[in-house]
Amino acid sequence: MKEELVLKAYEIAKERYAEKGIDTDKVLDQLQDFHVSMHCWQADDVGGFESAGDLTGGIQATGNYPGKARNMAELQADILKAKSLIPGMHRLNLHEIYGDFGGKFVDRNEVEPKHFQSWIEWGKEHGTKLDFNSTSFSHPKSGNLSLANPDKDIRDFWIEHTQRCRAIAEEIGKAQGDPCIMNLWVHDGCKEQSVNHYLYRSILKDSLDEIFAQKYDNMKDCIEGKLFGIGLESFTVGSHDFYTAYAAANGKIPTIDTGHYHPTESPADKVSALLNFVPELMLHVSRPIRWDSDHVTIMDDPTLELFAEIVRAGALERVHYGLDYFDGAINRIGAYVIGTRAAQKCMLRALIEPTERMREYELKGQIFQELTLFEETKVMPWNAVWDMFCLKNNVPVGDAFIPEIEKYEREVLSKR
Repeated sequence: MKEELVLKAYEIAKERYAEKGIDTDKVLDQLQDFHVSMHCWQADDVGGFESAGDLTGGIQATGNYPGKARNMAELQADILKAKSLIPGMHRLNLHEIYGDFGGKFVDRNEVEPKHFQSWIEWGKEHGTKLDFNSTSFSHPKSGNLSLANPDKDIRDFWIEHTQRCRAIAEEIGKAQGDPCIMNLWVHDGCKEQSVNHYLYRSILKDSLDEIFAQKYDNMKDCIEGKLFGIGLESFTVGSHDFYTAYAAANGKIPTIDTGHYHPTESPADKVSALLNFVPELMLHVSRPIRWDSDHVTIMDDPTLELFAEIVRAGALERVHYGLDYFDGAINRIGAYVIGTRAAQKCMLRALIEPTERMREYELKGQIFQELTLFEETKVMPWNAVWDMFCLKNNVPVGDAFIPEIEKYEREVLSKR
């Protein structure tokens, strides 16, 4: 799109939003400060660098589109390519299995900060701050239970793994001068009926207490619940109720993964509920289709409402934003670009909503007036503000990134 058209459209949009009390220049500044933590595992379908084994432990990647990253160099190149097409500065979220192991096998209870030193240096070089995740799946000791396992040897293995991951996150945070957000998700559950729910949850609580006994200053702990895992459909130890209670009691950060709830539940509605009792929230934004299918994030109604609730709650500084999908059925660079830009568009729509005027209408009982603004907001020229944001960040406007990704596929991905 020609620059003069973007500028002309923006000036018109700016004037229209000003009539509703919205300063679009201020919104652009706020959006510039919105940093998404991109997920490294989209580039290789959650393969990692530890082994070439299949995914196990309650998760599943689908699709076999050619060109996925096969090693650290390819994964980093793909991420940088995607970042070059996305406006703003964004973080990168790592799983433990993406360490720089130097071609040697390092078991998960042996991982150390040195295995992520090259990532720390890469992050500094490319202006990318890092977040982290422990990895309890796809391992001979994963089974159906890890931190909730009654077998002390297996449980201790995963406790040590998670403790080491927290130590790595601490070193990352210290090196980058900004807290590393570490997420803990374990797949633990049962495929069939179980009579030991209380036992497993008691064990998980004790494991978490042991893991979190060490206090750190440069990392933040998040705990992520789930409705069910593949092959573990009957019972999930780390349910939302369990982790919500644990987080509230222990000052931890609950992770809202948009794919981890019953289809009739609204992740957006949990924002205001949880923020009354916990210090912060972490988001893992994906797109569930009937289940936790991890489709690429798009600008759909649930995601729009999720970001709107954050802004309406005045919680911009209390929420951390990450993506979590692994769609191997389409071009993986395209998946990064579509998903990250969609999250940014949803945040833009939330920031540009005339919330204060709507709030006044509601509190005065003027519901038809409030509903009118809800509807009119949908057709306001927010897209002109988005195009201006892309222009200011020197990235393609509209769908102009398609040829860039197609070229990268021809010259790089197709040769893998």
